[in-house]
Order: sequence, then C-alpha cells, then structure tokens
Amino acid sequence: MRSLWSGAISFGLVNIPVKMYAATERQDLKFNYLHSKCHTPIRYQKMCPTCQVEVGQDEIVRGFEFAKGQYVVLTEADFAGVAIEATKTIDILNFVDLAEIDPIYFDKTYFLEAVKPGIKAYQLLRQAMMQTGKIALARVVIRTKQVLAAIRLYQDVMALETMFYPAEIRSSEELIIREVVEPSERELDMAVSLIESQSVSFEPAKYENEYRKALVDLIDAKIAGDEGIIAAEPQAKEEIFDLMAALEASLRVAENQAKEEKEHVFG
Repeated sequence: MRSLWSGAISFGLVNIPVKMYAATERQDLKFNYLHSKCHTPIRYQKMCPTCQVEVGQDEIVRGFEFAKGQYVVLTEADFAGVAIEATKTIDILNFVDLAEIDPIYFDKTYFLEAVKPGIKAYQLLRQAMMQTGKIALARVVIRTKQVLAAIRLYQDVMALETMFYPAEIRSSEELIIREVVEPSERELDMAVSLIESQSVSFEPAKYENEYRKALVDLIDAKIAGDEGIIAAEPQAKEEIFDLMAALEASLRVAENQAKEEKEHVFG
C-alpha cells in the first residue's frame, strides 16, 4: 500500500506521527467507449461552441453560475487566497460514543499507521480509547480540503473515517409518511419471526458481488473466443400484494433456505 498522507495526530499536547492509507477500493470493471465499426477508442475534445475551436487546458478557467448563463470567474490566485493551511495534523476536538453517530455521516475510511518515534504514544491512545469505549472527533486537511473525521479502533490499528458536515446531509422530511397505518399484531409477529429466522453473525466473506462475477466470467469467455454466451434471464418473482401472505411466503422461503444450508453443512 502507498501512503496517501503523512502527519500527526494532535492529542492534547502529544503529537503522534502517523501515515494514512486508503482502507477500501472499488472493484468496478473499467470499460472504454469504442467506435463500433473499427473498435478505436473514442476521443473527447474540449470545444467552445461560441468560438468553434478546440480549447487547450491553459485556456480554461473555473466559473460559478450564480444565475442562468451568468458566471463569476475564479482564478487560481482566488482559490489560493482562501485555501486552508495544510497543518499536517489530525486535530482531535472531542471524544464521543460511536453509537451516537448515525452511519449516514460516514464517508470514506483510511488506516492510520504508527510511525517511529510515536509508536508508544499511538498504542497509548489506542488502549485509552479501547478502555473508555470512545472514538475521537477530529479535523484534518486532506489535500486542500478541510474535513471532519472520526478516529476509531479497527482490529489492531486505528482508522480514520471522513465525515459529512450536517449541512451536507439531506433532510428526509419530505419522505415521511403522514398517514398512520398500524399493522396488526399477527403481521408484526410474522415480521419479527422473519427477521429472527434470517438473523446471523456477520461474516463478510460470504457476501459476493454476483453481478461483477458474472461480468468477469462473460469477459473471460469472450476473450477465449466463445461469443455464444448469453446472460441468463433473471428469475421472475411472483407478485404478492397481500401483506400477510407475503410475510408467510417469505418466512417459508427463509426456513427452507436455512434447512438447505444446514443439510449442506452436515451432509
């Protein structure tokens, strides 16, 4: 792994040197757009529709549209004038309980690696957070952007979660159902039974991106010269409009799946 950022965690008057690494990576397959006749990659040009010319990078500026068709132009000097000073520190602001933060606030995860001579201080902070059950809220500048972040424990290291600011979270007010519809006691019991029948310990390895796997298999087959593979049609699900009937049917399916898995394990 290549370090994306290096600096220090500021914990009171203690500075703890760390390196930051991306903890996740997308495994999306990348496709290029080709001309269907000759399979040449399509090239996109930056054109000015008014001047009818191709525009070079040195001729492009950034503008903010404050009204339809009206822009205020900001130069690189303008951006430099309001840039946040990159202090290279993760400044801890407060400590809170993780359960108090709704997952909607979390954006991207990074690993924080201890760097000499701060390994002891790193372990001290980690153990203190483990003992108190707290996570740290912090502020850090990554590249040129100041972000709110949470430092938490992950396995044997500490992880930093970048967070959205409250103003960046959309309101769900418009989605709230105003009509009060109370389910019957039997419907609620069936729903609870369905949840309990499908409740398991979280084992991330058992979940796989089935679409990506099917796509990779299709690509491999095409590379091997087998053009006759056709993607399987998804199995149509029977539409059930009665809530109680849907719950009962779902419960039967869940019970059958659990039975099949048990028979598979024990032979």
